[in-house]
Amino acid sequence: MPKSSTKRLYFIPILSKALDVLEVLQKNERPMSLEAIYQRTHISKTTVYRILKTFVHRGYLAQSQDGLYRLAARPRKVRFGFGKQSGEMPFSEAVTASLQDAATQAGVDLLVLDNRYDGATAVRVAEEFVRNRVDLVIEFQIDQEAAPIIADKIAVAGIPLIAVDIPHPHATFFGVDNYRVGMEAGALLADHVIRNWNGKVDWVLGLDIENAGPLVQSRITGVFQGIRKQVPDLPIEKFVRVDGRGMRDPSHRVIAEFLKRHPTDRRILIAAATDSSALGALEAVRQLKREKHVAIVGQDCIPEAIEEMKRPNTPWIGSVSHEAGTYGPRLIQLGLSILRGLTVPPYNHVEHKLVTAAMLRDAEAAGVAAGRS
Repeated sequence: MPKSSTKRLYFIPILSKALDVLEVLQKNERPMSLEAIYQRTHISKTTVYRILKTFVHRGYLAQSQDGLYRLAARPRKVRFGFGKQSGEMPFSEAVTASLQDAATQAGVDLLVLDNRYDGATAVRVAEEFVRNRVDLVIEFQIDQEAAPIIADKIAVAGIPLIAVDIPHPHATFFGVDNYRVGMEAGALLADHVIRNWNGKVDWVLGLDIENAGPLVQSRITGVFQGIRKQVPDLPIEKFVRVDGRGMRDPSHRVIAEFLKRHPTDRRILIAAATDSSALGALEAVRQLKREKHVAIVGQDCIPEAIEEMKRPNTPWIGSVSHEAGTYGPRLIQLGLSILRGLTVPPYNHVEHKLVTAAMLRDAEAAGVAAGRS
């Protein structure tokens, strides 16, 4: 390939035009109008306008009240620290990806450290954020006992704190309405009982996360309430909480143990606090060949859960999507608002959406039919 062609291959026209605009302003050393910049660069006026507005948005240029543009003194880039829940948890990774994209779009520098689903690690991560003098911390960690330690370290350093899912002292809360998402999962399980088991249930198991504290545990409280609302005659002793820790392997163990202790029971509902936990329960159910006796609902709608719900005759009947893709833009916006001194609500709930196996299978069937027509 000729040398000139190689250079052209890596040439980015719009970036070159943006640099042309910036260089004109640098050489002029005085504020300039849109028309003057257009005349100097010979780039289309619409393109010049969009480039100027982008530079103003990112802080490279300032625009005066009379419409003139000038170079702006670049402020130090805002830096957020994000303690992600765990690199091994799919929902945590989806939230991290969303936050990284949003930070890039907003021009925010993001320092990401892994809490590894461990309270002691999360405390060390918080100390690292303090050492790095970040402007704001977004904390996504699972241990309620570590929460006040983390919050105190960050507060002493004078750094604002946003807590994802688990409340921390001094922090602005961001996450799902835990009780409400539980209620919707419970309503789906109750509907399954009424439609398929004539309103009869042997056990309702709530795969909880004990160390996450009462707010996250209210997911399972909501599930139980959602079931009782439609199946009111179920005895209280039929409702059992077990600690799956929100993880796959511990959930597999506790559900396998329970099913082995109750080999003849045929109508068992399982509500998991996370999809990772639900996947562990599903493995136990399949290993013991109890698929026909169980109905499972999860939380988070991770890709593996969605694929499972598309399978025919799966015991996994639904999951509540916490819309991980919306976390990033909203967290960045919330963090910037706090740094600007704006008043923000103490609790900020994300949207959620119930996704059922029936919905997914119907959508897939409709897509196949559309492809044939």
